[in-house]
Amino acid sequence: MMNKFLPFLLISFFFLISHHLLSAQEVSLNAEAIIRLTPEWAGPRMDDGRPLVSDELLERMKLVTHEEAWAVMKNANYRYQYEAGWLCIHPDSVLVGRAMTAVFMPGRPDVHRVIDSIGHSEGRIRSQNSWPVDQLQPGDVYVGDQFGLHIDGPTIGDNLANAIYANSGNGIVYNGTVRDIEGIKELSGFTAFVRDYHPSHHLNNPDRQLNTTLIGINVPTRIGQVMVMPGDVVLGKEGGVSFIPPHLVEKVVTTSEIVRLRDMFGHERLREQKYTAGQIDSRWTDEIERDFSAWLNDHMDELPVPRSQIQKFLKNRTW
Repeated sequence: MMNKFLPFLLISFFFLISHHLLSAQEVSLNAEAIIRLTPEWAGPRMDDGRPLVSDELLERMKLVTHEEAWAVMKNANYRYQYEAGWLCIHPDSVLVGRAMTAVFMPGRPDVHRVIDSIGHSEGRIRSQNSWPVDQLQPGDVYVGDQFGLHIDGPTIGDNLANAIYANSGNGIVYNGTVRDIEGIKELSGFTAFVRDYHPSHHLNNPDRQLNTTLIGINVPTRIGQVMVMPGDVVLGKEGGVSFIPPHLVEKVVTTSEIVRLRDMFGHERLREQKYTAGQIDSRWTDEIERDFSAWLNDHMDELPVPRSQIQKFLKNRTW
């Protein structure tokens, strides 16, 4: 039943936000509104109101698997945070960063002119597809919903990709198509998850040809079955993308690291034939837990987890 009504609920919520944008005469959701919509985050924020997850946590996030992130989020009742089915540019890379969102809708001349007027009054220049790019900050991931538009749809080519990378040092998750894919591939470090490639380009003139209209920047955004909030942490790897609420990021990362360390310990002890597979696969006894703690202490500087995190974990142990 939930799956049946989720798209309707997301669309209804989006229209409420869009009404706020137009009534407030702002293209981008303001900081106060973003703070109200992300109440679970108790940490620092960016100037635009988005949760500011630390660079240290973002770096540690790169080793998290989708399975680990999904399990933590599901247990917290965040059930729709993963989206698959992407064409990935630079698929051997991992995309991690803070979401800066943008929503496009099918082009409509009268609304397009209103958005143009609002944007220009705010000092925005050029066409609407460049406005979100101008707003990117270092570490951001541009998360854009262009409703999967294909022919005459691409709003991102190699020029805009270079601008995105120059502003953010990061990549994109784009629910639409891109063009100039060979030029984009030349941009090392620009990890992109997009729906497809097409050699055409978007049409953005409301007086002649128009197929997309920007509705909002830094607004709740629907990417497939996921509601993405400004400031969510993006994890893109292995052909899929997880969108992690900021207040769950530390738990996701810490859980992943503990799982990773327990797997390393278990595999080593199995190779040594100290324990059986049944002992490692089932709930560990107090003896194995004590052995694990001693192993952590002895190998602290050799493990793929920060020493400070291992010390913190051991401090909270009761063995």
